[in-house]
Amino acid sequence: MAITQKSIKILWSASGGRCAFPGCWERLCYHEAEDAAPFTLGEMAHICGDKPGANRHDASQTDAERDAYQNLILLCPTHHTLIDRKENEAEYTVDTLHKMKASHEARVLARLEKEPMTTKVEIARALLPLLEENRQSWAQYGPSSELALSQPHNEAAYAVWVSERLSVIVPNNRRMAAELEAHRGMFEKGELATITTFLMHVRSYEQWVQDVIPYEAVKRFPVDFDDLIRGLADGSA
Repeated sequence: MAITQKSIKILWSASGGRCAFPGCWERLCYHEAEDAAPFTLGEMAHICGDKPGANRHDASQTDAERDAYQNLILLCPTHHTLIDRKENEAEYTVDTLHKMKASHEARVLARLEKEPMTTKVEIARALLPLLEENRQSWAQYGPSSELALSQPHNEAAYAVWVSERLSVIVPNNRRMAAELEAHRGMFEKGELATITTFLMHVRSYEQWVQDVIPYEAVKRFPVDFDDLIRGLADGSA
C-alpha cells in the first residue's frame, strides 16, 4: 500500500512545508531560480519504519496504519537520513519523533497568531500581504498560470503547485479566517456578507485540498472580498 494523497496533503499542510526537525525549519519547496525548474525537497519519513529491519518498524501495524498521516513526519533529506541511521535508532525513538512532529505542528499554528487588532484598517493591512501572497502563488503556479499552460506535463512544476497550496495558501487562508472570525463585530452588514462568502470559500477550499469534496464543490474566491480588503487597507472603503 502507498501513502494516500489525503495523507500527503494533511502532512504538508500541518507541517507548513517546513522540516519538522528541531532547529531546522528549512523550506521544502523552491521556486524557479534562473534556469532551474521548481522542485521540492520534502521527504515523508515513516515514524515506525515501513519495512522489516527499518528503524522503529512495528510488525503489528497494518499497511494502512503504516502509511497513514499519524505515522509520517515531514523532513528535509539531511534529517530524514539522520533519524534512519541504525546507530541513531535509540535516540530517535517512536515517542521522540511523535513529540518532534507535534511540537513542530504547534509552532506552525503559533505563527498564524498575532496580537489583537482594534480597527478594520489594521485588520485589512494585516490580511493584505497574505491575500497578495496567495494571489501570486495562484498566478505563478496555478492551473491557469503560464507555467502550467506551457508545460502541462511538468511533474516538478505540478509538485510545486501542490506544495504552494499546502504550505502557503491554506495556512494564509486559516490566518485570514481566524482574524475575520475574531473581529466580526467591527464590520458592517454589507461587509459581513462579503466576508461570509470568503469564509465559505476558505472552508470548501481546504476540504478539497484534503480530498473531502470534489473541486466542483469549492466555493469560488469572491473578487469583492479582494476589493473590500484592498479598499480598507488604503482607506478608500
